[in-house]
Amino acid sequence: MKTGVLLINLGTPDSPKTSDVRKYLSQFLNDPRVIDINPIGRFLLVNGIIVPFRAPKSAKLYQHIWTKEGSPLLTNSVKVKTLLQKALGDSFAVELGMRYQSPSMESALNKLREAQVQKIIMIPLYPQYASSSTGSSVEEALRIIGKWEVTPSVEIISKFYDNPDFIDACVEVAKKYNFDDYDYFIFSYHGLPERHILKGSAHYGANTCNLASCCDSITKDNHYCYRANCFETTRQLVKRLNIPEGKYESTFQSRLNDKWIKPYSDKVVEQKAKEGKKKMLVFSPAFVSDCLETIYEIGTEYNEIFKEHGGEKITLVESLNDHPKWIEALKNMVLSRK
Repeated sequence: MKTGVLLINLGTPDSPKTSDVRKYLSQFLNDPRVIDINPIGRFLLVNGIIVPFRAPKSAKLYQHIWTKEGSPLLTNSVKVKTLLQKALGDSFAVELGMRYQSPSMESALNKLREAQVQKIIMIPLYPQYASSSTGSSVEEALRIIGKWEVTPSVEIISKFYDNPDFIDACVEVAKKYNFDDYDYFIFSYHGLPERHILKGSAHYGANTCNLASCCDSITKDNHYCYRANCFETTRQLVKRLNIPEGKYESTFQSRLNDKWIKPYSDKVVEQKAKEGKKKMLVFSPAFVSDCLETIYEIGTEYNEIFKEHGGEKITLVESLNDHPKWIEALKNMVLSRK
């Protein structure tokens, strides 16, 4: 009897054409866990304003990062699936499903059902827990499985922000860089609306979140807080990489308005350039696969901001992608749940 492994990533347009980007954004932004407002308001906002205006702009950006093989996020995710299958062997069936677009989660889960797996170990590929990513992916997977006549056992690895093997893999990727060449280090995570953080705090009845010092350590009240998870990932990495205090900062990118969690990555990049920093190394520990947010937003847009305000160069530490240490980390996560 095989054990199924479902790897879940966020998704990507099928092509950089505006029509495909529009389709992707529409599915993504209409998710009630992503834009958690009144359904009618969300429908009008997403379909009447955001998608029509954003799709053409985003399509141009996707064209910058698209390769001959396709979307970097998809091609790297497929490589990870293939390598993990090889590492785990024939007693496992590994499938990849995207929360939005292709390959769909339903197609991936149907393959596991056809393989007659007795158990499914589900790994949303988001190190830090967030309702809009992990929560949405798990909810959709359970909805699909819930329609089956026979429901197998399900194990969910809902976060791995401090997993020693994950941290090891990040450190291994960073070893290729000479840290003496840089005068500042940024750990840039995808942003979230502040209300998402506050709602998560309220879920545990804590209501102690002040979007400040409450994330300085992991406690029983914040171990599912995205902001706290991000800061803990940074703490573990700087310790392993021997980056001294005062030379690094955790920041948040890709915001839509001024009510998202702070500090904002682009503003910190600008500020550090004005302070005289010349070379910065930027990590993106919320992304296990390189994508638009890493390759273009950090690698191109932030580099331009940095140079515009006096800096010389921003260097992006690539994501884990298909690094052997990342495959080893995933293998160990799976085996720990078998």
